[in-house]
Amino acid sequence: MELKLKDLRYLVAVADCRHFGRAAERCFVSQPTLSAQLKKLEQVLGVQLVERAPHNVSLTAAGEEIVARARRILEASEEVVALARTQRDPLAGKLRVALLPTIGPYLLPTVAPAIRKALPRLELRLYEYRTAPMLEKLRAGELDVGILALPVDLAGLEARELYSEAFNVALPERHPLSARQSVRIGDLKGETLLLLEEGHCLRDQALEVCSGVGVRDPQDFRATSLETLRQMVATGAGVTLLPEFASRGAYRNARGIVLRPIAKPTPVRHIGAVWRKTTARRAAIEALSELISEHAR
Repeated sequence: MELKLKDLRYLVAVADCRHFGRAAERCFVSQPTLSAQLKKLEQVLGVQLVERAPHNVSLTAAGEEIVARARRILEASEEVVALARTQRDPLAGKLRVALLPTIGPYLLPTVAPAIRKALPRLELRLYEYRTAPMLEKLRAGELDVGILALPVDLAGLEARELYSEAFNVALPERHPLSARQSVRIGDLKGETLLLLEEGHCLRDQALEVCSGVGVRDPQDFRATSLETLRQMVATGAGVTLLPEFASRGAYRNARGIVLRPIAKPTPVRHIGAVWRKTTARRAAIEALSELISEHAR
């Protein structure tokens, strides 16, 4: 019995897409080719892996278990190729990097020029994910390193703190607190605190910072981005907390809002790099982490 990595990739693509057409596009083959190869794989294994219905594709119980193992096999095969490549030049080649939506747009303009200059042979593939899917993709071998807020569940992973950033209060420009040089968390008592939607760790951090104050959390509004929050503050709908990197440069002078630092003890969030313990890209990840840490601070 001979298993081919190509067939395992087809199976994993079907598991992820739950659609033969989309899985075929992801694998850069025709749908008939992918379907035929999966049928051959089922014949080789002697077990049905996929349930085929006109408008529904699902895995059998055996298929679910085999897909889980196929992911590990594919991850290991990629590690072998990456290890061979890094032995030749550990600071060259593709590096798949994911960042939180509340980090990427604000950190990258600061560090990207330094990375290009110091690591010219490293080809960064950049992605944006929230914490849960980012950790899932890291463990599945679909990403090499994630830049996110710590702490997180590190089962099978390693982490390094890169920098910390303070929170600022974003206020409507005519808000009474805007006349102050700094704002205490207690000053926000009774204010409407605008937040990101569920799934953003920044939402949880903002709620934790204000947990003992008694702010109002409007149930009918959840922002999808920091820029949406900024615009809502400008309309006078409430106040919010913004991390330091999202409060710099042009963002500091956004129309309609005033940014004020929070008085000591100032709440901060800790940003770190996370990668698999088994990664073959450790040298590149460490070099990237060192540059981010140096220039973010």
